Amino acid sequence: MLGEPPVVTACETAETLAAASKVFDAYRCHYGQPADAAQTLRWLTRMTEAGLLTVFTAALEDGTEPVGLATAHPVPASLGAGLTWQLRDLYVDPRARRRGVARALVTAVRRAGEAAGASRLSLVTEVDNAGALGLYECLGFRPVTGFTTLSLDLAAAAAAER
Repeated sequence: MLGEPPVVTACETAETLAAASKVFDAYRCHYGQPADAAQTLRWLTRMTEAGLLTVFTAALEDGTEPVGLATAHPVPASLGAGLTWQLRDLYVDPRARRRGVARALVTAVRRAGEAAGASRLSLVTEVDNAGALGLYECLGFRPVTGFTTLSLDLAAAAAAER
């Protein structure tokens, strides 16, 4: 990485959420969703105001538009009667990759989780995302053995019951 480290911002105001929504909309498009800036901003605002999501952006220089975004949310840790955090979304504009943006965002999420009293930071990523897996391993993340991820489409399940 050349130059100064990316500037990470915790998005806690309407202005910073509006800037984040542009990057988040690009992230959604990356995964095949239609662009909808207004819907994206409404959703991010609703999630953050409800305390369900913490949002961070990263810019390559102070005062410039964000080129990366991370979201995280608290998860009750019932057995330990505590709290963990989950890194939910991480996206860096393809033109800004390999410049330390993802590392800076994950580090900011980790520090915020620590400050909130979380005992762990977890994430889920695609098994073939070698770049992300390499970064996460470098940052100390390790695979969780003995578990698998399951999902239930609630709309499909409800329709099947009708």
